[in-house]
Amino acid sequence: MSTGEDALFFAQKGFKVHATDISKGMQQQLREKIVKYDMQHALSNELCSYTQLEQLNNKGPYDLIFSNFAGLNCTGELENVLSSFAGLLNPGGTVTLVVLPKFCLWETLLVFKGKFKTAFRRFFSSNGRKAHVEGVYFDCFYYNPSYIKKRLKSDFKVLDVEGLCTIVPPSYIEGFAEKHPRAYKTLARWENRLKATWPFKYVGDYYIISLRKM
Repeated sequence: MSTGEDALFFAQKGFKVHATDISKGMQQQLREKIVKYDMQHALSNELCSYTQLEQLNNKGPYDLIFSNFAGLNCTGELENVLSSFAGLLNPGGTVTLVVLPKFCLWETLLVFKGKFKTAFRRFFSSNGRKAHVEGVYFDCFYYNPSYIKKRLKSDFKVLDVEGLCTIVPPSYIEGFAEKHPRAYKTLARWENRLKATWPFKYVGDYYIISLRKM
């Protein structure tokens, strides 16, 4: 949920949102924002892991399930998460997920800088790889679009797959946009044109996959 920024964004756009997270700290930050921005009418929250969505008190049904910036890469039980989606959505409802794949072109190119561990970490990650954000360590798992398509194919139709940071360097290529603003703008234009085409939609740091319930 990342302190509820996405939930707040959708609520401020006029949607009714129910945000879930297993972290009490994240939930507390979201509740504070709900009060701060007077969003009580549009935004609710519930303490629940995405691996246990069948236990939600508020089961909807919903029009959209949204997970941003690789939150789903923090579980080795993604199949269990995906299996709960159909029961939570209205007919015609949409799932949009932002996920880290098993291959990233920019990351692999770090081998030429001698960063072998980072360059190949996604290649040997079946049992998860240790990652950390702001000093917090956790296991990270990588999933290709084919994994999600296969497990949702009986109830969902794929709408689109787009790559993120396919041509534009990811954030860990530090300072690229600041050091090379003109090159960055050019690469961003090309990414916007090519992000939904083969092979670019499969080689980015992330990909966005959207599916519709049949």
